[in-house]
Amino acid sequence: MKIGIPRAFLYYEYFPLWKTFFEELGAEVVVSDPTTKEILDEGVKTTANDACLPLKIFHGHVVSLVGKVDYIFIPRLKSVAGGEYICPKFCGLPDMARYSVADLPPVIDTEVNVRKKSKNLRKAFLDAGKYLTKDKKKIMAAADKALFENAIYLSMLEEGLLPQEAMDGKLCKRRKKDGLTVAVMGHMYNVYDPYVNMNLFEKLEKNGIDIVTVEQVRRETRDGYASRLAKKVFWTFARNIIGATCHFAEEENVDGVIYIMSFGCGIDSFVADICERTLRQKTKTPFLLLVIDEHTGQNGVDTRIEAFLDMLNRRKNYESNLSPHGEHICAGKDAV
Repeated sequence: MKIGIPRAFLYYEYFPLWKTFFEELGAEVVVSDPTTKEILDEGVKTTANDACLPLKIFHGHVVSLVGKVDYIFIPRLKSVAGGEYICPKFCGLPDMARYSVADLPPVIDTEVNVRKKSKNLRKAFLDAGKYLTKDKKKIMAAADKALFENAIYLSMLEEGLLPQEAMDGKLCKRRKKDGLTVAVMGHMYNVYDPYVNMNLFEKLEKNGIDIVTVEQVRRETRDGYASRLAKKVFWTFARNIIGATCHFAEEENVDGVIYIMSFGCGIDSFVADICERTLRQKTKTPFLLLVIDEHTGQNGVDTRIEAFLDMLNRRKNYESNLSPHGEHICAGKDAV
């Protein structure tokens, strides 16, 4: 039996978990291809005009799996942490896909909701596993293996690997460069999809930039900083982002922050603002907000990134070399 998993939304957070789970139960897991313009165009055709970019891309990935698999796995995600929620659009994904995508294969729409009871995760595994076997012991054994593998995967992210590197089995920690350090922040589906971020990571690495992300900050550290906020943040991934931002601000261990936000995202509209305010209040760390949608142009993004990096380099090279009498460096090292 072939089970399709779209390479979108929380793919970069939970793919190793569900891949291991279904394979342990004897299924073949088929992943949609990396995001392309064709996939985005298909998503644009099948969703409402006011849908966010990640939602359009998700539908494009679902369309790309039609005719290739026996089932498509689209869990109905409500909560992935106690007392917290995630964006409401995740609750309706199975219904939106059924309504929008023609000739859609049967959907495994397991509900995941651990807001009140962590044992509900067991119910989610049993529900997903019933499509492959009625043996509950076998299902839970597969679940235990899946949770173990996903824990290893998340620890690899904390050690500095990017998601695709960890999924590909790369074991070497990424070497820290001698130049600038830039934090790339935002929801995982915006940050780690090369098509969505317009190959941002590749551009930064070519410029000798050391990259850090939210997932590289240890979960305990993120939770610790987030717990200091005046009011609890109930959105799980927003809480992670804000906690990591507080860590960067407190430690002052990054030279700049690039935040990737999809146009029309209600949660990001205030999370990005909180992150920028936190950095400005506690540090002088420059903050670049990239708002993206299906109309965002490559050249415009490249220009903003180049200008941002140029500014960071000038700050690093010249900021501590200013004259107290009004003269300042304005060009080369010897120009005053």
